[in-house]
Amino acid sequence: MLTTPKDHTEPIWLVIIRLLRWHKPEGRLILMIPALWAVFLAAAGKPPLPLVGVIILGTLATSAAGCVVNDLWDRDIDPQVERTRDRPLASRTLTVKVGIIVAIVAMACAAVLAFYLNVLSFWLCVAAVPVILLYPGAKRVFPVPQLVLSIAWGFGVLISWSAVTHNLSLPTWLLWGATVTWTLGFDTVYAMSDKEDDRRIGVNSSALFFGSFAPVAIGIFFASTVFLLSWLGLVLQLRPSFWISLSIASVSWIWQLTRLSQKDLPNSAYAEMFRQNVWIGFIVLAGMISGSLL
Repeated sequence: MLTTPKDHTEPIWLVIIRLLRWHKPEGRLILMIPALWAVFLAAAGKPPLPLVGVIILGTLATSAAGCVVNDLWDRDIDPQVERTRDRPLASRTLTVKVGIIVAIVAMACAAVLAFYLNVLSFWLCVAAVPVILLYPGAKRVFPVPQLVLSIAWGFGVLISWSAVTHNLSLPTWLLWGATVTWTLGFDTVYAMSDKEDDRRIGVNSSALFFGSFAPVAIGIFFASTVFLLSWLGLVLQLRPSFWISLSIASVSWIWQLTRLSQKDLPNSAYAEMFRQNVWIGFIVLAGMISGSLL
């Protein structure tokens, strides 16, 4: 059913930017990071610049489409959650019809970029579409919907790596695994801010699933990420700069875990830790690039 938009003075283009979440770049960047990890590692630190551009634009378009699809699924749930009640579709600032059009345009942009890639990478892009479209529904039926999101994130690794090498190998899957566990970690942190609202509404999240053991689960996810990235570094024989960056990331995750063990953390702390993971991801990326160059 189409909704009627509320009167507002905000320009429509700004409302659409909010719909795409481009006013919150950390969510777009954190999707881009694993894809950049993959393309730089697969190309030994020197990927073709046009390919890097395609991957950056592709992640922006895919992320935009995912955000709109998520808001279309949740337009009746988001008004009941403090963090999301002002989203354009939840607040009825935009109609469902406009949301569908924006989602189609974003997916069309991603599809055009996919044609630049090789056959394997193209079909991996196609395989990612159902995961992206169905992820928002996972919270209604699956106890750990963040796992579905993590798998969606992992497609960025598979697509980007195969775009360079035309195949998937052991290092690809190690990086994919690290991306899945890292995403499970930081998105469970993020879900903790919505825990009470999610429980009241009756939707699932990893924060609710793990309950009081959520900090322990997050610690296991981050430790698994360090293990898999270490294994990857050994397989690819990365130089010391990679190990320095991974050590910095490890210390940062340990610091986050000490904060999560504190009682009565404000909700703003979870969003802050989510944003910190963007910088952690870029630090690891810098180590991967410099550690790959001969």
